[in-house]
Amino acid sequence: MIDHPRIRARPLGTAALLLAGALAAWIVTVQRMRGMDAGPGTDLGGLGWFLGIWVTMTAAMMLPSAAPMVLVYSHFSRSRRAGAFVAGYLVAWVLYGLAAYGAYRLVAGAGSGWLDWQRQGPYLAGAAIAAAGLYQLTPLKEACLRRCRGPLGYIVRGWREGRVGAVRMGAEHGLVCVGCCSGLMLALFVLGVMSLFWTAVVAAAIFVEKVLPRGERTARLLSPALLALAVVVVFAPSIRMGP
Repeated sequence: MIDHPRIRARPLGTAALLLAGALAAWIVTVQRMRGMDAGPGTDLGGLGWFLGIWVTMTAAMMLPSAAPMVLVYSHFSRSRRAGAFVAGYLVAWVLYGLAAYGAYRLVAGAGSGWLDWQRQGPYLAGAAIAAAGLYQLTPLKEACLRRCRGPLGYIVRGWREGRVGAVRMGAEHGLVCVGCCSGLMLALFVLGVMSLFWTAVVAAAIFVEKVLPRGERTARLLSPALLALAVVVVFAPSIRMGP
């Protein structure tokens, strides 16, 4: 049944919807985040406001790199459940965002302003970026990236029927994607999660890693780049991290 013309055409429609969704998310992200970048240590605001920005931003950043997996799922699905798959995928990123927001509030609530950029902030930021760089070389990163770059194997081994199955498959792939991108997203939080410049840079890095040829090599090359950036943040904190 996969050879049915309607089934063959479905991935084309899915690709168009993904492209349109990513473009719309980028437009909204640019409009909402313009002028809000305060560099490293940017305040994340209230939870509701942050979640609105986070969902839009992650859709803009992640949908292009998730497209191969969604298209393979759409090709094998006999019904129009790619939307449920994408919804499950984004739920995983919402959970990551909630965890990151909670960690931020916990650290910010430590008190006394000891993490201000004029005090110990650059050291914590540098340590976090260095950790992100080292994470690029870990077996967990390698395993998650391999799964992200090989969607067919996951679809064949992890197939679940029905709409609930589509959501579960999307969420499972989202968790793998979180594992793949956690280091880069940590660096984004540290450098300024409301920065359009760094959001675009990290989104481009994720796309190259997960979609383009030699993505595994790119992931490894990002490690020394992040380590060098960590040194700059620690020893030259006055340099503006962006254009």
